[in-house]
Amino acid sequence: MKKQHLHRRNFLKNTVAAGVGLTLLNTPARLFANTKKEKVRVGLIGVGARGQGHLELCLHRDDVDVIAICDPDTKWAIPQSRQLIDKAYGGKKKVAEYSNGPEDFHNMLKRDDIDAVVIATPWEWHSIQAIAAMKAGKTPAVEVCGASDIQECWNLVNTSEDTGVPLFGMENVCYRRDVMAVLNMVRQGLFGELTHLQGGYQHDLRKVKFNNGKQLYGGGVEFGENAMSEAKWRTNHSVHRNGDLYPTHGLGPVANMININRGNRLLSLTSVATKSRGLHKYIVDNGGESHPNAKVEFKLGDIVSTLIRTNNGETIMLSHDTNSPRPYSLNFRVQGTNGLWMDDLDSIYVEGKSPYDEWEKAGTEKDAGSYMARYDHPLWKRYTSSAAGAGHGGMDWYVINSFIESVKRRAPYALDVYDLATWYAITPLSEQSVAEGGNVQYIPDFTRGRWMNRKPIFALDDQY
Repeated sequence: MKKQHLHRRNFLKNTVAAGVGLTLLNTPARLFANTKKEKVRVGLIGVGARGQGHLELCLHRDDVDVIAICDPDTKWAIPQSRQLIDKAYGGKKKVAEYSNGPEDFHNMLKRDDIDAVVIATPWEWHSIQAIAAMKAGKTPAVEVCGASDIQECWNLVNTSEDTGVPLFGMENVCYRRDVMAVLNMVRQGLFGELTHLQGGYQHDLRKVKFNNGKQLYGGGVEFGENAMSEAKWRTNHSVHRNGDLYPTHGLGPVANMININRGNRLLSLTSVATKSRGLHKYIVDNGGESHPNAKVEFKLGDIVSTLIRTNNGETIMLSHDTNSPRPYSLNFRVQGTNGLWMDDLDSIYVEGKSPYDEWEKAGTEKDAGSYMARYDHPLWKRYTSSAAGAGHGGMDWYVINSFIESVKRRAPYALDVYDLATWYAITPLSEQSVAEGGNVQYIPDFTRGRWMNRKPIFALDDQY
């Protein structure tokens, strides 16, 4: 009798969890459009350089009330954030501060006057804090990175489904203006049926990974405890890990173009890495061979290449290149049966429209008649002035706007926990593949099969 009761209890528990999952997976994005909250009460966990950008955007929205900030850095992050708050609120409002060590965010999450939290902390804290927020009933917006292992990804998904609290993935490049115009081109069939996509993180981060402990970027070759800002923690990942450590900038935008987790899914990957030379050379060139950090052995290969297969037959090539001198590029390429677009050199070719065997310029939204002007996404047309001056060419505004509007409307997030878990998983799987000489790694289906019936909702109109 006890055994039957236990089975029934487990059945009910699993049924409820499945029901929550189905709700999170299938609810139409505009279903709750008329149930708006007047203001979203927000707390921010992590108010360093990145978090302060989010803080400023929240402070200048009339539908957001910033309740609290949390960061253990009382020398720079908290004082700088306090100045931003005083400036925005004219010194008339105090915002609660939680800075008593790295675990003080738990105390902030105990508050009953916070609806949502924005998490912009070192990578190793993202999932810990997002899970704590969901368990506390606060809906989190989480900055991007890569997971430490696959279980971390499942923990995010399982917690969201168990609690019924959704999670928003803050991949800002999904909202980049040219990327959204190309998404528009894809949806209107300009390139025909897509076959191959590329993206990556090609960014000279040597002055981010090292500084002199007195300024945010460069000026020295210190990292860890002798440095400040990202060099305090980010560089250690390059010491100990070898894989695609930051896959989401390249993967997120192209995943939307081929409806990953919404009618399509990632199946497997294989990764390889070059030797590691760039960071050591930077230390020697700028600090000398006798500097203690010149003896550090960096594990991260200068260039990591990852090839992904999808269920619907496309391939995706990702690149991670952050240790060498180079101009910034996210290396986008979107190719189909009728042509392709490439981010580098502003290149586009459309069969039957472009001169045979010659590249055209895609142009910008300001170039009358250009591809980018003709296919400029409705979101950018509507909110250009609102996004003006926001970080990363305005795309940061769109990230915060999508998050806040979804919370207000109680609508599913356009970039949700299943997306974030899938993107985060690329890092540990690429590390494993590199360690095994490029062996194939299979990518979990975090939707548990429901990707087959989920419908695309990202940026379908000019709402959010």
